[in-house]
Amino acid sequence: MSQRPRIFSTCSIFFVTMVTIVIIGVFTTPANSVQSGRTAAANAFSGERALAYTADVVAFGPRVSGSDAIEQTRQYIETTLQGFGYTVTRDEFTATTPLGSVQMANLVVVVPAADGAPDGPAILLAGHYDTKYFERFEFVGANDAGSSTGILLEIGRVLSENKPSWPVWLVFLDGEEAFVEWNDTDGRYGSKYMAQRMQAAGELDQIGAMILFDMIGDADLSFPKDGNSTGWLNDIVWQTATNIGHDDVFNDDFSHFMEDDHLPFIRRGVAAIDLIDFNYGPGHRNWHSPFDTIDKLGPVGFQAVGETALSALPAIGERILKR
Repeated sequence: MSQRPRIFSTCSIFFVTMVTIVIIGVFTTPANSVQSGRTAAANAFSGERALAYTADVVAFGPRVSGSDAIEQTRQYIETTLQGFGYTVTRDEFTATTPLGSVQMANLVVVVPAADGAPDGPAILLAGHYDTKYFERFEFVGANDAGSSTGILLEIGRVLSENKPSWPVWLVFLDGEEAFVEWNDTDGRYGSKYMAQRMQAAGELDQIGAMILFDMIGDADLSFPKDGNSTGWLNDIVWQTATNIGHDDVFNDDFSHFMEDDHLPFIRRGVAAIDLIDFNYGPGHRNWHSPFDTIDKLGPVGFQAVGETALSALPAIGERILKR
């Protein structure tokens, strides 16, 4: 007995097609909506590369301000950035510390914006590259401050290939760490020097906003909003993180008020935000300890922070224009 061939009516075909579209939509809409908030630069960012740059820096060992190791680190940063086609400016100064005078240098790169973009003021992306001085043990500072160095280098690579819609400065700050005890005169040497110098020269209006990276490489990264940061910048960055699916890293608490390299700029009227996970390891045991090593870091946190910061740049630029 022969089998009767199946005959599909027009209605049946329409129904199957519509069901298929709905099913596809259900499974693809979340990914598309997450993708929609990302910039081309964010899509090009690699947490693996940022971690690799960090490992290179950590290999120099303790990078105390004024040491041979920090000069080697400085040269590595300069060579890497020059390889991306940038000009690196050394802003050298002498810091007065409890241990005497120390030669330091901030490194500054001006990243040109895409053709047709506003002339400025610039969005400053910054982090420190020195490590704290300890006599008792060797402190290599993988997270503090290897991670901020690594993410800035990767952002530099990305922006050399994907011009930003707003002028950007990359700033590697020297002397964030205190030599003896953290206070108003010991620590944040590079940021205080830069903010004071720019204010004296009438140049602070060249900066529209500042994003500071500090301790952003933890394999278990999660940080709250900093209560000392500018409110509208917190709002833009955290909303961007939510829009692109990184609200697991950018939580919505206000559990800390950080004294960091952003404050010398905030105190002079510059909008600034501090991205820092100040809960590093069980009981914060990895902070300023021999345990701050490269094995405690991971690419996922770098990825979340890099994508979020780069995706937030257009909204930050628009807010700067409205001020």
